[in-house]
Amino acid sequence: MNRDKKCKVLAKSSPGEEIYQHLSSSEAGWKNLNFLARTLKPGQKWSGETGSSEYLFVILGGNMFANTSKGSWTTADARRNVFSGLPHALYLPPDTEFEISAAGELLDLACGWCPAEKSFPARLMTPSDVNSLGIEYRGGDNASRQINSILPPGSPCNHLVCVEVYTPSGNWSSFPAHKHDTRKTDPTTGILKEADLEEIYFYKIDKPRGFAIQKVYNDSRTLDEIAEAHNNDVVLIPEGYHPVVAGHGYNVYYLNFLAGSDQSLASSNDPDHEWIYGTWKAMDPRVPVVTLEMNLKT
Repeated sequence: MNRDKKCKVLAKSSPGEEIYQHLSSSEAGWKNLNFLARTLKPGQKWSGETGSSEYLFVILGGNMFANTSKGSWTTADARRNVFSGLPHALYLPPDTEFEISAAGELLDLACGWCPAEKSFPARLMTPSDVNSLGIEYRGGDNASRQINSILPPGSPCNHLVCVEVYTPSGNWSSFPAHKHDTRKTDPTTGILKEADLEEIYFYKIDKPRGFAIQKVYNDSRTLDEIAEAHNNDVVLIPEGYHPVVAGHGYNVYYLNFLAGSDQSLASSNDPDHEWIYGTWKAMDPRVPVVTLEMNLKT
């Protein structure tokens, strides 16, 4: 995939705006992935049509009413914010009209979309669905983090993949570093070893002045940038490795949308740091950060 290696990796949010984050594939300098985050006040409506793309809406906070040409859904037990429970998410296939509004107080919503060739059923994923997919605790020691699968590989969709990750204060995440920028298969078995994916990291921080640091680099260092991400910022991953560290004192959430050659998370590790796998002694006791029980208490 041809990419502009000089592209800026950090997209700052627009505080106070209803649409506070918007990134088109053309603005990103790639082919597939688009992203938007916005709020809806009571009485406001967001109307649109998916066209030739598949869409995934992820509730960041608040409840949603969605009326679409493929069905209608209402949530009543959604999390107040990303640090108070597991997500609801709505998948819509191509050629679907939609109208979304807040079911109650302010609705905070993220949406990722990409071109799609086939139509899969529209559906609402609930916190129970996310919980049943399996909450993953990855890494260990000060590289411990929590991964919630929303639209994982193998989902009934075309190309989109979506997960959310919680990294406790001071911990490393997406580490040891990996990349997914070149499609590779095993020459004997044909099994996919690495997919060619575009990716965004959309950040929420649990305190107003919090931040995360993310490095984005490739083997040749023609791409070698460090981004300081604050609440509602996006870091673009056009290629290369992309580890993260949460600022001390601040729990960090990021929502990953990916799209590209395969509906997959197949990746290759940075060989310089691969030795770290298996060296951890224990999982950080602060993980899990969020649970299904938190939704039930909302």
